[in-house]
Amino acid sequence: MMEMYLLSIIIASIFIIPFALKTLSPYFWVDVLYLRDLLRIFVTFLSRRRRRPFFFVLDRFLEQTAAHPDKLFIVFEKESYTYTYTDKRSNKIANALQSHPGYKAGDAVALFMGNEPAFMFTWLALAKLGSPVALLNHNIRTKSLLHCFNCCNAKVLIAAAELKEAVEDVLPSLIEHGVTVLLMTKHCDTPGIESFSDKVDEASDSPLPQSLRSHITFKSPAVYIYTSGTTGLPKAALINQNRLLIALAILSSNGVTASDVIYVNLPLYHTAGFMIGFIGSIETGSTIILKRKFSASQFWDDCRKNNVTVVQYIGEVMRYLCSTPKRENDKDHKVKLAIGNGVRAEIWREFLSRFGNIEVREFYASTEGNVGFVNYAGKVGAIGRVNFFHKKLFPYTLIRYDTERDEPIRDANGLCVESLKGETGLLVSKITDIAPFVGYAQNEEQTERKRLRNVLKKGDLYFNSGDLMRIDKDNFIYFQDRVGDTFRWKGENVATTEVSDILTISDCLKEANVYGVEVPGHEGRIGMAAVTVKEGSHFDGSQIYNHVVSYLPSYARPRFMRIQNAMEVTGTFKQMKMKLVEESFNPGCIQDPLHILDDHKKSYMPLTAEIYSCIISGNIKL
Repeated sequence: MMEMYLLSIIIASIFIIPFALKTLSPYFWVDVLYLRDLLRIFVTFLSRRRRRPFFFVLDRFLEQTAAHPDKLFIVFEKESYTYTYTDKRSNKIANALQSHPGYKAGDAVALFMGNEPAFMFTWLALAKLGSPVALLNHNIRTKSLLHCFNCCNAKVLIAAAELKEAVEDVLPSLIEHGVTVLLMTKHCDTPGIESFSDKVDEASDSPLPQSLRSHITFKSPAVYIYTSGTTGLPKAALINQNRLLIALAILSSNGVTASDVIYVNLPLYHTAGFMIGFIGSIETGSTIILKRKFSASQFWDDCRKNNVTVVQYIGEVMRYLCSTPKRENDKDHKVKLAIGNGVRAEIWREFLSRFGNIEVREFYASTEGNVGFVNYAGKVGAIGRVNFFHKKLFPYTLIRYDTERDEPIRDANGLCVESLKGETGLLVSKITDIAPFVGYAQNEEQTERKRLRNVLKKGDLYFNSGDLMRIDKDNFIYFQDRVGDTFRWKGENVATTEVSDILTISDCLKEANVYGVEVPGHEGRIGMAAVTVKEGSHFDGSQIYNHVVSYLPSYARPRFMRIQNAMEVTGTFKQMKMKLVEESFNPGCIQDPLHILDDHKKSYMPLTAEIYSCIISGNIKL
């Protein structure tokens, strides 16, 4: 009788405990499943790290090619390419490059291309040759292009045919430095630029010997990704082979498998397009639907036509999609997962309501950072969920931050003060062997700025994310804002100090204080600059327009200019931003002259109350 009684208690417990746990801790089982996946990924990563010869992303691609030779890897416009074709085409590119006298295996190479299959083929070719690759933003020009190129000490520039003019603009400097310039075309008559596609077509598709990359270790540079390329002087974040190997798991850790079809419309020169869309798909063996650039009007038609199951986004992408005219077939698609970052809670809800039951996996990470979060529980608005094991593996904390002084708050002992739960704080992550911060190529000053010392104890070293976060009572973490010298516009990070530097080398401006301001109906913050004019000069709207267009991509150009007699500074001589941000660009509240960038008139024109009203009402889109 006692045995039956105990058995009934055990059986009841088996059924009751899960319900009790779900009631008392609603995210318990979600956490358990996530930790299981985290453990699986960690074990796979460690096993790959122990393999000899060393196992890299390229080796995973070769495994997938051997296992699924005829499977589609890339679909682009009207063309389709299998894993085998991709492998052989990359062999031809590698063999053609290896035979070129201006290149030797292992040389750093800069890749200057938009979203096209040749980008992927060429990167794989360079991986086979053991060359680190600088992924240049194809929007940059002249001095910004030269700056990015010089950051990585590249010996060769490989450019898309349509970027010939951009290359010609900087050709004298490239020739002066002995750079080999190859254009993906079959004929080129510009002295100093060689056609390359014809050599590739004639080259052998035989495999490259592994010995060409025998010198590579996990600490060797794999790619240089420029931190948004938005400021005219971008920083080249060095991604080593170890970091790239970790990136393999991004899609698989979110349930993506070989049967999935991934829609990649974000730039391949960015972390999202390259590391998540391209590298992530190599791990899963998925098919990539590659798009030259994002198009809100074509997005869902592309998804339906190609049976897309996984899409990528940044916050603005979802807003653009929600802004398109509604259709009866909005929910008629096979997309089951959207992975990305930067979507606001209200847009998230609208997206799900309109386009159906799509699992949104919001995450947080930065190109150069050493910590990341994933919102695996699907809590609307959160960028991730924190737990004990994750924090043990990647030690991080939120610390109190003085936004007016633009620095962490420290106690009497000179240590930082941790934020309380529910309180906004600066995210910092301890720099360790497991979570290193490699820094920026050829830029020790900027690298040092990202290091924060004496955080929780004397002598410790943390990575300063520059992001303000908040953790709620349920351990969900939320992005609040960017601090100091960075804001986000059009999916790009804009470093204000660097834009200021660009403005102050113009002929008529003496000082520039750059900041981001919110605009109704737009995601992120748009650039604005409070400036003073050099003595004896006047504000020349046309000259300033030509200057910013020459140095800055469109999304980094200050849209508004505020002409001041003198800059306001703090007691420690730092420019004051908070009041300027609050006053924004309203001519009704600001006595200083205001100007707006006008691309039609190619000048900064006076900002009138009428123009301001049209912007606020949404009749003028920025």
